[in-house]
Amino acid sequence: MGHSHTHTEHVSHSKAFGIGIALNVAFVVIEAAYGWIANSSALLADAGHNFGDVFSLVFAWGAAWIATRKPDKKYTYGFKRTTILVSILNAVLLFLAAGIILYHAFNQLRDNSMVNSDTIIWVALVGIVINTATALLFMKGQKEDLNIKGAFLHMAADAGVSLGVVVAGLLIRWTGLYWIDPVVSFIIVIVIVWSTWKLFSESLRLALDAVPENIDQDKVKEYLLNIEGVEEVHDLHIWALGTTKTALTAHLVMPGGASDELLVKVRHDLAREHQIDHVTIQVEHALQQDAFRPHCT
Repeated sequence: MGHSHTHTEHVSHSKAFGIGIALNVAFVVIEAAYGWIANSSALLADAGHNFGDVFSLVFAWGAAWIATRKPDKKYTYGFKRTTILVSILNAVLLFLAAGIILYHAFNQLRDNSMVNSDTIIWVALVGIVINTATALLFMKGQKEDLNIKGAFLHMAADAGVSLGVVVAGLLIRWTGLYWIDPVVSFIIVIVIVWSTWKLFSESLRLALDAVPENIDQDKVKEYLLNIEGVEEVHDLHIWALGTTKTALTAHLVMPGGASDELLVKVRHDLAREHQIDHVTIQVEHALQQDAFRPHCT
C-alpha cells in the first residue's frame, strides 16, 4: 500500500485578521450610528452587512487557528473541517442580516422618510476606504489560500457596496427622491443573498464530502488510468478536508506492482496539477472480486 501526504506550512494571517476586524468594528459602530441619525436604510443595510463581515473574519480567524492543530487519536484527520463549518455558520448569519435589512427598508419605503444625503455620502466614502484597505491586507495570501481568497473577495465586494451607497446619496441630493435610499437597500440585499447562497451551497457540498468544484474527477481518473502499469482504477474518492486541503483515496490494479518512486511521482502530480495534497493509494496485483477478501499489495 502506498500512503503519502503533502503538508504545506500554514502561513499566519493573524495580523491581517486583527487589523481587518478592528477597522471593521470601528466602522460598523460609526456607520450604524450615522445611519440612525440620517434615517438611512442604505447606511444601516451596509452597517449590517459589515457587521456580518466582522463575524465572518472572527470565525475565519478562529477556524484557521483551530485547523492548524495536529491530529490526535480521536480526530485522526485533525481539525481542518472547522473552516467548512464556519463557512456554513457565516452564511446563515448573513441570511439573517439580509432579512433584518429588508424589514427596515420596507418600513422606510412605506413611510417615505427623509434622509440626510450628505451624511450618507461621507460615511459611505469612509466605508470604501476601510473595506479597500482590509481587502488589500489579504491580497497576497488569497493566491495560495482559498479561505484567504474568500476574505479578500468579500471585503472587495463590500467596497463596491459602499460605492453603491455613495451613488445613492448623490442621487438623493440631486433629485430629492428619498425612495432611492430603501431601493439601494434592496439591491444590497440581492448582492448579499446572491454571494451568500454561493458560499452556503459550496460549503454544504464540502460538508457532505462532495468533490470540490475546482477538481474534475474524470480528469483525475484519466490521469490515474494513464499511469504505466495501471489496468484498473476503482474506489476513487475525492473530498475536502477543509477549505484549503483536499484528500484522495484510490485503488490501482497494477499486476506488476508499483515502486516507491512512482507513488511519490503520483503524489506530486496530483498536488501540482489537480490541487490534491493528501493522497492515499492502494496498489492491487489483481482486481478483487470478493468484497470480503482482504486487500493485498
